[in-house]
Amino acid sequence: MEREAALALVKEHVKTKNLVKHMLAAEAIMRRLAKRLGEDEVLWGLAGLLHDVDYEETKDNPEQHAVIGAELLESLGVDPAVVQAVRAHADKGPRVSLMDKALYATDPLTGLLVAAALIHPDKKLSSIDTEFVMNRFREKGFARGANREIIQTCSDIGLELEEFVSLGLEALQGISEELGL
Repeated sequence: MEREAALALVKEHVKTKNLVKHMLAAEAIMRRLAKRLGEDEVLWGLAGLLHDVDYEETKDNPEQHAVIGAELLESLGVDPAVVQAVRAHADKGPRVSLMDKALYATDPLTGLLVAAALIHPDKKLSSIDTEFVMNRFREKGFARGANREIIQTCSDIGLELEEFVSLGLEALQGISEELGL
């Protein structure tokens, strides 16, 4: 599936602007991680972009989240590695590949990075740095929805937490206009 088709699919299934922004953020981070790890940036980006395609449909039935999305993607002939990563990000399948593990850690990182930008006076990603995010990471009351334990599974892809945060921040700064941050 080409990115344009994937984005059209997202816009067809996801009406909440902030959820679309989350998916764009996950795409950007996954592409940056793929580049850093010598993996397929297009494939990894698709996994990030499509990972929550069924979120609105399954929000009242969370045990179906990623199951319905994976089935939809499978029916559209999306690369099986992307389908597997979508399943695995929500614990609906094992995290086997590097891409599976990267998406799992990336999902909550997007929220942490956006929350860090939003508490800065100008609410801009360009105004924060890795040190600022790491300080917020250590604050238990900050961005409670950004699961720190899951973010720290970045070690499963061979990255230290600080580098993972730095790569994620760099990726989001690169699409800050799309994110409105």
